[in-house]
Amino acid sequence: MEGRYCRVEPVDPGRDAVDLYAAYQLDKEGRNWTYLPHGPYSRFEDYLKYLERAAASDDPFVHCVIERSSGRAVGVASYMRIDAAAGVIEVGGINYSPLLQRTPAATEAMYMMMRRVFDELGYRRYEWKCDALNAPSRAAATRLGFQYEGLFRQATVYKGRNRDTCWCSILDREWPALKQAFERWLDPANFDAAGQQRQNLSNLRSG
Repeated sequence: MEGRYCRVEPVDPGRDAVDLYAAYQLDKEGRNWTYLPHGPYSRFEDYLKYLERAAASDDPFVHCVIERSSGRAVGVASYMRIDAAAGVIEVGGINYSPLLQRTPAATEAMYMMMRRVFDELGYRRYEWKCDALNAPSRAAATRLGFQYEGLFRQATVYKGRNRDTCWCSILDREWPALKQAFERWLDPANFDAAGQQRQNLSNLRSG
């Protein structure tokens, strides 16, 4: 998936592991890993082994976000719980390094993954699930246009604690208007000379 700010493609440990590990090391407090079922990794060798296992799976199907300006891998996101017969797919396993967070590329990557799901693959439902305690993830889902559907209490256990899971979704009938908002937000005209947005995505969606 080729965009203006990034490209998104299946992760390749031989190509991406060094860049990803270095990018995640910029997260000095390890907050990126709090709500993931794996990590953090104190040794590159351990992260490489994880990424090699992850790359061998087709569900989750891990994708890497590569910054166009530098060519560096700066984050990952996955298609998962894929149910082609029902037309349902989830985006998850999102781990954006500090180099990717709060950048146009971060939003563009999510837009391109949605566009593939709805426009190319013809799915009818796109899901986002997260730990109920993960306020940044919940805020991101809302900003990206996912609708909150409910709370699954004690849905799973990870890292020694219960997880209540928030369920959110976008439906195929909601996609055309959302796609238009994304494209308006990503337009270079929406950013000033300093790279600051002129209109935010939430306003464009509601407009």
